[in-house]
Amino acid sequence: MNEEQRRAHSKVNTSKKEEKDYSKYFDNVYQPPNLKDAKVRGKSDVVHSDFNIDEKFKGMGKGRKFYIKTYGCQMNIHDTEIMAGIFTALDYAHTTDVNDADVILLNTCAIRENAENKVFGEIGNLKHLKLERPDVLIGVCGCMAQEESVVNKILESYQNVDMIFGTHNIHRLPNILDEAYMSNAKVIEVWSKEGDVIENLPKVRDGATKAWVNIIYGCDKFCTYCIVPFTRGKERSRMPEEILSEVKELAANGYQEICLLGQNVNAYGKDLDIDYDLGDLMRDISKIDIPRVRFTTSHPWDFSDSLIDALAEGENMMPHIHLPVQSGNDQVLKIMGRKYTRESYLELVKKIRERMPDVALTTDIIVGYPNETEEQFLDTISLYEEVGFEHAYTYIYSPREGTPAAKMKDNVSDEVKRDRLQRLNRVVTHNTAHALSKFVGETVEVLCEGTSKKRDDIYAGYTDKQKLVNFTAPDDSVIGKIVKVKINHARNYSLDGEFIEVVNKNKVEI
Repeated sequence: MNEEQRRAHSKVNTSKKEEKDYSKYFDNVYQPPNLKDAKVRGKSDVVHSDFNIDEKFKGMGKGRKFYIKTYGCQMNIHDTEIMAGIFTALDYAHTTDVNDADVILLNTCAIRENAENKVFGEIGNLKHLKLERPDVLIGVCGCMAQEESVVNKILESYQNVDMIFGTHNIHRLPNILDEAYMSNAKVIEVWSKEGDVIENLPKVRDGATKAWVNIIYGCDKFCTYCIVPFTRGKERSRMPEEILSEVKELAANGYQEICLLGQNVNAYGKDLDIDYDLGDLMRDISKIDIPRVRFTTSHPWDFSDSLIDALAEGENMMPHIHLPVQSGNDQVLKIMGRKYTRESYLELVKKIRERMPDVALTTDIIVGYPNETEEQFLDTISLYEEVGFEHAYTYIYSPREGTPAAKMKDNVSDEVKRDRLQRLNRVVTHNTAHALSKFVGETVEVLCEGTSKKRDDIYAGYTDKQKLVNFTAPDDSVIGKIVKVKINHARNYSLDGEFIEVVNKNKVEI
């Protein structure tokens, strides 16, 4: 496929009477997931370039409003910040009322079937808007848009959708909008091949306290249950100088915390033609005057000794690591394609704790993987106890079309899967509550993000170990600051406390 073909997009030039076979709209633009082809994809064709808005698109949004609903992970949230930035640069105004919007985007997640069902339900809910206001543009973007079956379903059943575009071409939003305005046809721009690494994308960040900083796109791990390598593409790292420049700007603007993002964040740098990895990046970021640095999501396979040392040595590196294990049984891990064993995972945990004795570890776990036995499930429980995780995100396995696991025979009943999830969650709840109970009577530093979800007179934020704290304070001047809080009560998943004082970097304000 040449560059011109890759850049090409497919436009459906029929409206209510589309044909039943839509495959022709994906020629040279979209190909369904192919594990064999994807695993041998190279890196030489990734181009790093800067974002610019064509003069002819400027002012496009005057008098118009945009609305974005986001599903899924932190990467989707960050993508929404970028799209909001592009809309704003085009002079659109933001609205939180979908009924008031001139452009509606659903930024979708494909990681689990339940997430996809929610999106289709929302598309259906928007049908009345299209009938009442035919000029409103409705778009579906994100990971679901990278799936051929999803696009076919939208074309077949949801005539109210005007635009469909994927994860690789967000920077082309002005072009997509322009074509949607100029034509009565659906605009489909889904690239099967990864996009370039685009720098200087505008962003409208959610708040001025914490910021996402993407450092790597895509994933090359191909866990057998995961659709992400197909929807997000191969690993493409940003250049170090671009990341460091962004972090310095955030620090200068008063941000208190950044979180480095990637589908497999600790694979950073492996695709670059320079000897520079995540450990090196962390060391350079540790020299920047920003109080808190985190990263997500990690794969144990790529967690190097260099990274461990950088985390242990950097004063602004937070003592919390999210390290997805997925299963505690070697056979299940092998079928999952995780590339490590129970023993090697435990050895990694040991090395981390030797360098960071006070670290808080959290994880992800899938139960009910195809043909998982009771004994294999119990291995996961025992691993959880042995590591002493302080929290976990737990899921029942959800087959994703196009992945190897979706073709596996599965003899584990839904009833057994639900039972295992409940049993695991009881262990998670107990261990989380136990970890939190140790903070009672202690004074901790909390980055206050705002008021709590339930009460406007209670403030909320997170400790360096990512523990949620709700606390009382004299007024809202604590918002956006790191404060000392005395903990007086522990709940199952959060802590309660009272404000003591504001911490201002190396000095304390009374």
